[in-house]
Amino acid sequence: MSKNGCPIISSKGITAKALIDTAVSEIKRGNRIKPNLIWLEACGCSGNIISLLDGDAPDVNYFFKEMVDIRYDNSLMAEQGEAAYQRFLDTLNTEFILVVEGAVSLKDGGVYNIVARHNGNQVTGAEAIKLAGEKAKHVLAVGTCASYGGPSAARPNPSESISVSEYLKRKVINVPGCPCHPDWIMGTVADLILFEDIELDKDNRPLIFYGVTIHDYCTRRSFFDNRIFADSLGDKECMFKLGCRGPVTRTDCPTRRWNINKNWPIGDNTPCIGCAQKGFPDAMEPFINVL
Repeated sequence: MSKNGCPIISSKGITAKALIDTAVSEIKRGNRIKPNLIWLEACGCSGNIISLLDGDAPDVNYFFKEMVDIRYDNSLMAEQGEAAYQRFLDTLNTEFILVVEGAVSLKDGGVYNIVARHNGNQVTGAEAIKLAGEKAKHVLAVGTCASYGGPSAARPNPSESISVSEYLKRKVINVPGCPCHPDWIMGTVADLILFEDIELDKDNRPLIFYGVTIHDYCTRRSFFDNRIFADSLGDKECMFKLGCRGPVTRTDCPTRRWNINKNWPIGDNTPCIGCAQKGFPDAMEPFINVL
């Protein structure tokens, strides 16, 4: 199977749901294998798994039942304790995709991020990521902490957190966002099922979701082009002078939007703070410029 046309597609239906539906169809026909999936929650807020639970195109039940076999997730699995971690270990002997949300905490051997206990010993997030990351067919760093360090690695970084790619030293597909949109997660996994060698940018982000800036398709772009700028929050004009980071942030938020395609930050009169961009939050501060 090969891709046709431009990899940067703005249509929500094409970039997410159609990819997912095609992947599920190919799995049911026996043309693709339904992959096992391990989801590790490392040093972060667990916001990405919560975001995934809000998915609607399709919902998370469809994703876990039809497209992947979810073998381990700190929050969602029924098993607890030793039984849960044993299932994680058993999955390492299969072909699987590893999803990591949260940065990798290294301070004091990683003891500030404990994900399990096994045989009386604590298992750090760093240890679990290394075990799974060395064997996974694909590794996805979901969310800005996993992709770049994000808020977990923000100054002064007391947990000594780093990104998943810095830690594993292997190819990692970055799917940033704080949190990551459900479509970006499910769509990327579907893309991997269908094509494996998916199209990435220089920061290893899927081009299909991160190929344009927010500024490119912003609903207030006409104000910017005509140099009409907002003076304060709540004004309807372009918020560039208020500190909007849309011109440097690469995601499709203006067309995809959030909460079942209802709204997005600029639609709610809030400047983009660049949460999906490398360097967030330190490099994006101050989030708002007061004129």
